[in-house]
Amino acid sequence: MSGPRLDHVVIAVSDWERSNAFYARVCGAELVRLDEPPPTRWRYRFGDQQLNVHGPGMEPVPEAARPAVPGGADVCLQWPGPIAGALEHLEREGVPVELGPVPRNGAQGPGLSVYVRDPDGSLVEFISYAEPPA
Repeated sequence: MSGPRLDHVVIAVSDWERSNAFYARVCGAELVRLDEPPPTRWRYRFGDQQLNVHGPGMEPVPEAARPAVPGGADVCLQWPGPIAGALEHLEREGVPVELGPVPRNGAQGPGLSVYVRDPDGSLVEFISYAEPPA
């Protein structure tokens, strides 16, 4: 039986420029700019999935009963190779690793993960399925 697939989730940011730079540079997101209706809004696209972003100047309708707030997200992105590659990438970008590598179970089963923070303090996990956890 097939059912719905995840299309997007919403995060909130406090500064468009700072967050756009982080999600593009560190997370590999394609920045999608929406200018209609004003103000300018952004989406962070990862292939056929994306993060919709609530940020400065927006008044989203409708909204969750407890709307997303900057620093309140916990998202996981799949790293395309061994977790060592994620660690090297994060070091090159000057992003401190908060935890990891540690074994975790994601949507595809067991993997290895590292955790960092976005500029607002939201938790961003990179999980790799390329090698089995020890």
